[in-house]
Amino acid sequence: MYLTPQHILLAGATGLTGEHLLDRLLNEPTISRVLAPTRRPLAEHPHLENPVGNIADLLPELEGRVDIAYCCLGTTIKDAGSEEAFRQVDHDLIVRYAQRARDMGARHLLVISAIDADPASSIFYNRVKGETEQALRAQNWPQLTIARPSLLIGNRVEPRLVERIAAPLSRLIPGRYHGIEACQLARALWRLALEEQDGIRVVESDELRRLGK
Repeated sequence: MYLTPQHILLAGATGLTGEHLLDRLLNEPTISRVLAPTRRPLAEHPHLENPVGNIADLLPELEGRVDIAYCCLGTTIKDAGSEEAFRQVDHDLIVRYAQRARDMGARHLLVISAIDADPASSIFYNRVKGETEQALRAQNWPQLTIARPSLLIGNRVEPRLVERIAAPLSRLIPGRYHGIEACQLARALWRLALEEQDGIRVVESDELRRLGK
């Protein structure tokens, strides 16, 4: 079965994947409203509502019907400035956002996690991602889709040195560790949103690439 969502909540619309996803959503004829809170203003569009400010502060003010919610939020320890600041974004803020989306009526959450996310991992980044997944599962979503991409490939507004070095190599690695284009991930996320399949679905990077072709 397929569900055509009309009212979308999107967090992370100015990020690498979020930009591609927003463009796709605004060009889908079935979608009548995209609510996308961001730190900086987005280009105007008749189907876009764009509250501007700190997303943590904006969450209580978000209103209206929501069919599905996308979460493309995420940072790095370097950009955040510390492990604790990283956790505040990649765990605390994501969990709060998801709960707000749930309160607004969304029945399906699609969230970008990371390959090897595991709450028992000895690697801090993977552990936080795993703990976030765990917290989202505990919210008892009717439908929860967890995307675990490998290294994202694309042109960021502020390039990350490690990604620039690793991207060419990631294209040579087979299987789920092969790098994935951000535009591919956005296409996959939209296709996954059309699937009406209650429960939790974890989608690894190799499947995301296939869905995003």
